[in-house]
Amino acid sequence: MDVSSLAAALVSAQAGRAQLAVATKVMKMGIDSGKIALQLLQAGQNNAGQLANAAAGLGQNLDITV
Repeated sequence: MDVSSLAAALVSAQAGRAQLAVATKVMKMGIDSGKIALQLLQAGQNNAGQLANAAAGLGQNLDITV
């Protein structure tokens, strides 16, 4: 094996390591965004439960004109 083959293999290995690092970061970001979406859904369910206990007709005559 000559020097140029070893150098090419080393460069390829470094490029592969960089690609793996980027792929890992992207996957972690996807997992984090999934957790955030789940938290938002849970908060929405909690708020819906509170609104279900509100008085009937609450906010029905609210005037929001400017």
